[in-house]
Amino acid sequence: MPAVSGIDKGNGRVYPGYLTPFVAITCIVAAMGGLIFGYDIGISGGVTSMPSFLKSFFPSVYEKQQENSSANQYCQYNSESLTLFTSSLYLAALIASLVASSVTRKFGRKWSMLFGGVLFLAGALINGLAQGVWMLIVGRLLLGFGIGFANQSVPLYLSEMAPSKYRGALNIGFQLSITVGILVANVLNFFFAKIKGGWGWRLSLGGAMVPALIISVGSVFLPDTPNSMIERGQHDEARKQLRKVRGVNDVDGEFNDLVAASEASKQVEHPWRNLLRRKYRPHLTMAVLIPFFQQFTGINVIMFYAPVLFDTIGFGNDASLMSAVITGLVNVSATFVSICTVDKWGRRRLFLEGGAQMLICQAVVAACIGYKFGVDGNPGELPKWYAFVVVIFICIYVAAFAWSWGPLGWLVPSEIFPLEIRSAAQSVNVSVNMAFTFLVAQVFLNMLCHLKFGLFIFFAFFVVLMTIFIHFFLPETKGIPIEEMGQVWKNHWFWSRYVGQDDFVANGGLEMHKEETAVNNV
Repeated sequence: MPAVSGIDKGNGRVYPGYLTPFVAITCIVAAMGGLIFGYDIGISGGVTSMPSFLKSFFPSVYEKQQENSSANQYCQYNSESLTLFTSSLYLAALIASLVASSVTRKFGRKWSMLFGGVLFLAGALINGLAQGVWMLIVGRLLLGFGIGFANQSVPLYLSEMAPSKYRGALNIGFQLSITVGILVANVLNFFFAKIKGGWGWRLSLGGAMVPALIISVGSVFLPDTPNSMIERGQHDEARKQLRKVRGVNDVDGEFNDLVAASEASKQVEHPWRNLLRRKYRPHLTMAVLIPFFQQFTGINVIMFYAPVLFDTIGFGNDASLMSAVITGLVNVSATFVSICTVDKWGRRRLFLEGGAQMLICQAVVAACIGYKFGVDGNPGELPKWYAFVVVIFICIYVAAFAWSWGPLGWLVPSEIFPLEIRSAAQSVNVSVNMAFTFLVAQVFLNMLCHLKFGLFIFFAFFVVLMTIFIHFFLPETKGIPIEEMGQVWKNHWFWSRYVGQDDFVANGGLEMHKEETAVNNV
């Protein structure tokens, strides 16, 4: 490996170091935190389609589906009570992510991961043993709290531990774990649904204990990041850890920069208020708009029609499994593309290419669905070649999301925040993500029932907006040390209006704050 871990393109600062096996292994273990999020995404959709589960907890929905009284494909899954059960998790995750900010800052990233894993483990156990709706709700809340803590700490851990040259690839391991969790959950749902006696849903829900144990046990053995150690005053331990992480003895330059950044961050008494300061305007904007746009890519509406189309091709009763497995495989494979290219091509290029590809696919799928399903939602007989073409575009769309907005929606926010606002800003990022995940999950089916195929156009409009936003307002962050990221805002055509030359003063590549005495001013 090259003995260069990061170069600041703004002032030529070089940090020596290698991508050591130690860092690679620790980042792989930490990235497993994405399994709990992915497993829940995959398992909840499958469980809510199991007749035995619906009959036990949502009898009115079960009876409605058994009657099959409506041929309107747009409205057949419209059930607010069922979507509330699913989406309630994201409200809990939103609340937990706000609390996780303080835990992550005071106790370190690894302990926040451990706490999230334990909470998720408890929620999975309660759901697997559920005897009533109240137990399901309690379990979902605990699952949400666990996800909130994990999603807050894991991306930060990966960005701080990884050498800047490989930060993108290692950080996207989190998204890869999410996609693997989704795929595994979908496969398990298929087999558990076939268990006689109708108790397979208990295995699906209780099975979430496995990824919870992986991240809980793994986090116990993970080392904490040098950044977090310095933040908590453990300077000697942090220097030793940094040498081990970088694989070289000469870490004085990076260590001194981290210490100085930590000293500046300690001057900030109110990190939440500090987010509102003028020089943090680009950071706050990205923390809000990137997760917002990620949820409005339309990935949910694209995935919704997959079972119907796969059934038309001839998969019969296994249509839901095949659609989930095939799109899941595409999701995982495309994430590997992002891992291999993000540190070579950069974040902006993947964002822009992915946005253009998603827009084209959405337009094609909207035209096809609108032409055959019309406004009454009854497609009649669909030729297999027709459904096959639409499925291809769905897979191309999923691939575009999986190598752009899927992983980069987590990577970019986690690497742009300076230490003094990092935990608070990451909490904003996760909270916005969970809030709009809840909103989309809660109103999506109702919107589909009323807007019909026009919902595809609705999301395509946001894809256009987010692509324009990335083109004009997101600077490239590839290869820039995480503690020197302030340079990109000073050199940007728009954000330089808010981030002045005196806000982040280069001191051998260090982001320092000249106005430390005024950090409490808003």
